[in-house]
Amino acid sequence: MDLPTLWYLTVGTLVVATAMTLWERKAHGQRSRPLGIWAASYVVFAIGCLIAMRREAFPGVTGPALANIIMVLGYLMVLHGVRCLDGRVGIVWSAALLIALTAAWAIGGEAFPVFFWTHVASLPIALICGLTALALLRSRAVRELRSRPVAVAVFVCHGVFYLLRATVAPWLVAFYGEGLLLVLAKVTMYEAVLFTVAMPMAFMALIREEYQAQLLADSRTDFLTGLRNRQGFFEYGARALKDLAAQRPVSLLAFDLDHFKAINDRYGHDAGDAVLKLFATVSRDIAGADGVIGRLGGEEFAILLPGQDSLAASQIGEAVARGFSERAARSDGLKMTATVSIGLAEAQSHAIELAALLSAADLALYKAKALGRNRIQVATTGMVSEAA
Repeated sequence: MDLPTLWYLTVGTLVVATAMTLWERKAHGQRSRPLGIWAASYVVFAIGCLIAMRREAFPGVTGPALANIIMVLGYLMVLHGVRCLDGRVGIVWSAALLIALTAAWAIGGEAFPVFFWTHVASLPIALICGLTALALLRSRAVRELRSRPVAVAVFVCHGVFYLLRATVAPWLVAFYGEGLLLVLAKVTMYEAVLFTVAMPMAFMALIREEYQAQLLADSRTDFLTGLRNRQGFFEYGARALKDLAAQRPVSLLAFDLDHFKAINDRYGHDAGDAVLKLFATVSRDIAGADGVIGRLGGEEFAILLPGQDSLAASQIGEAVARGFSERAARSDGLKMTATVSIGLAEAQSHAIELAALLSAADLALYKAKALGRNRIQVATTGMVSEAA
């Protein structure tokens, strides 16, 4: 292909990428801002390409300088979109880079127009691509996504290409002659076509995978309390048990809110929901980051405590029960009496399944309810063996 065809192909690819990104934006409102910024950046790239194709029609170095500055603006917008994934911005230094680039063209562009266009103009592009790859690597929002390494690789490869164009290409041109510039231009345009295809695809893969991960997380989360639901508790809890070192203890607390139906009947379902949410809040505060908490259904909850023996788990259970009752009775809170019955089981062996450990804790919970409720009951060795 000749150079004009490659330029038009690049512009066409950018137009398609813009349309696809805007369409994707409609389906992912939670990421409308970065998707909108990326779509706008593709438009900026397309404008830069059109100016670059006609750069000789502008006086002096105005055409190449304008095309380069607009292209760099597009890369900065791409970087800004990536940083928006984590709610970060960086407008000031971006503006400073554009001002510095404009000054460089004004000072050195007239004296060395070909050298600036062919080599110097590549440096800010290489720098921004490196920063974009780094931002993707450091992003908390996409840290766990399988498509992140692909997106990072796209910008690393593109950045390395432009870094070589700025540093190695001048030596090659000096050695082989200026006839190599046409070859370099064609190689650059081929790479540009690949980049304008790979970049939007990588971004859309990130957004779609993040959305699917959020849907999966939502399906394992209890809507009312924000805790894991039964499925989420068993999946995450099973992984926590599997990752636990064999010599460390593990305990499980099973909770049942006392007389919850009576609370609903007397105060209404809104009050009942408030009680459930209060218990979830107290459980999170006391169990800490290591506790795996789940709402198993209705007024039934469980806390898996990796690394805690029955004595430590009992203290946590008592703290949850005490904190829950105190906060429910406060005059600035629910103003009601609310208690909880608790069953506690400690794993006798790391070979025990989570379902068996929960079953043992449930047996102890039933005994706590039979003994008058509002108490904690520890499962006996026989209960654990029977459940296993």
